[in-house]
Amino acid sequence: MPQPSAPRKTAGRPPRISREEIIDAALRIMEEGGVERLTMRRVATEVGSTPMALYHHVPDKEGLLLLLLDDYAKRALRRPELPADRRERVVVTADALHGALAACPWIVEVLTADDLLSRSALWFVEQVVDGLVECGLSLDGAVHGYRAIWHYTAGEIMIRTAAARRREDDERPTFRQEVFTDLDPDEFPRLAQAAGRWETLTAQDTYLNGLRALVDGLVAAAR
Repeated sequence: MPQPSAPRKTAGRPPRISREEIIDAALRIMEEGGVERLTMRRVATEVGSTPMALYHHVPDKEGLLLLLLDDYAKRALRRPELPADRRERVVVTADALHGALAACPWIVEVLTADDLLSRSALWFVEQVVDGLVECGLSLDGAVHGYRAIWHYTAGEIMIRTAAARRREDDERPTFRQEVFTDLDPDEFPRLAQAAGRWETLTAQDTYLNGLRALVDGLVAAAR
């Protein structure tokens, strides 16, 4: 007598996921492969769910990036104690922002690639623009000044991050190192003189010195 067939198992609903799980998964993906590897499908796979389940929390990849920016800003952006000197206020604010972003370079990649920002970070922008206005720049000039400071800050972080990543992936001498070992002192007297210390000198953290010089230049030009 034939046995009755077992009832077919129906696929259950995917497990519920929290916003915190989504953030953690997205951070792991970006830390391992960069922002370009971040997709809704990858995040869903990481948390053991489906892309459709993610849309209950974020509308799309841009929304996910905004969620990550706000999360990091709330956790890592600490408003520094501002000095009374208006020029030094600009320096302290920009340096604090640099320190927070340098600890998580993927944020710079996001901010420079898309028109995204965290509202929590606007306080830093306000302090820089206001400080430059107090130093004598027009509002337009202060906005341009902030833009110059941001470009310097973001560029410094991105270059250092790329150099560090390159050293981790390949210990061979760079093309620049090979060229600098054989410079003609008659054609490039200063570079040949510094060639032996070039890597050491360019590896030094001179961000704050450069920032002060940039702010001083902006204020001097306004006067």
